[in-house]
Amino acid sequence: MPTVQDLARLLEAAAPLAYQESYDNAGLQCGLPSADITGVLLALDCTPAVVAEAVRRGCNVVLCHHPVIFRPLKRLTGKGLVEQTIMAALKADVAIYAAHTNLDHVRQGVNAKLAEKLGLMNLRILAPKTGTLGRLSTYVPNRPEDQANNLANRVLHALYCAGAGQIGNYSGCSFQTPGTGTFTALPGAQPAIGDDYSPQTVAEIKLEVLLPLHRQEAVLAALRQAHPYEEVAYELVKLENQHQDVGAGMVGELPEALRPADFRALLKQALGVPVVKHTAFDQDIKKVALCGGAGSFLTGAAVGSGADAYVTGDVKYHEFFAPEGRLMLCDVGHFESEQYTGEIFRDLLLAAFGRTFAVLFAETPTNPVQYDC
Repeated sequence: MPTVQDLARLLEAAAPLAYQESYDNAGLQCGLPSADITGVLLALDCTPAVVAEAVRRGCNVVLCHHPVIFRPLKRLTGKGLVEQTIMAALKADVAIYAAHTNLDHVRQGVNAKLAEKLGLMNLRILAPKTGTLGRLSTYVPNRPEDQANNLANRVLHALYCAGAGQIGNYSGCSFQTPGTGTFTALPGAQPAIGDDYSPQTVAEIKLEVLLPLHRQEAVLAALRQAHPYEEVAYELVKLENQHQDVGAGMVGELPEALRPADFRALLKQALGVPVVKHTAFDQDIKKVALCGGAGSFLTGAAVGSGADAYVTGDVKYHEFFAPEGRLMLCDVGHFESEQYTGEIFRDLLLAAFGRTFAVLFAETPTNPVQYDC
């Protein structure tokens, strides 16, 4: 039977915790990692009512988008919704797991799902993150007798399997440079090349690969395991390159241009929203930028992308002035822009675990914003 820890590993492989914002608290909120899963209830938010629904429907895990705990709790006395939710979950042995901005920032995350609902094509990340990539360099023997064993290929294969060497839709990416290495073995060493303590000169190949920094430990372990040398020489440098598959927001194109009123009608129909708050705009809508949740901080990036419309939630009054008529800023609501996150969770769980436990969508309403139309 899969455990809560198995679920966490699955989610963190798809949306690494390293990709969350510094203010966030994604991951296991409460519950035993070793507990067997009887069922998972999918929700955007977890409240005491959602925990009660999980118990009623035979689920001992609530998988949600928004974390329950954002700030440290000094006591549990039932004061406020956060404490009440955690206490209800602990009493009922219900684990709560949240995948938040880490799920926002991956290519197949929240924004891709929103783009799918709007029928957008040719998708790319709106604001790619920096500081998530590293460059690993190492040195492998390049003598004729070593080539027969394909030492460089063996090392590269190990690095690729550990998560290195992928750039966008390309895998097995590396750069190789021939050169010369020197060393002198000291007493106690067991060198792979040479059998005395005299200086050695060896033809080598310098191998260079990119890697996501959150895979650093696994990649270095694979390097040490596969490398022929007793002491492995390597360099790992953090890069400021943008990671084109990790970042905030998304940009895509409609199959055909729509008039602004028709585009807003699409938003209402696709997202089931009764109201779209928007700025004035009188040009056709073809390129669309979007960000699920509170995304007004990306309005400038949306303008810079050349988008005709930017779709997000939680836009404040003065923030509607920011586009200055260069695009139509549309606020569809925070909940409404993230309401399909559960479908991402469902697809991941069913693909990994099949139907070994129930995966159910929560029926408890959690949107605090109501509309009179």
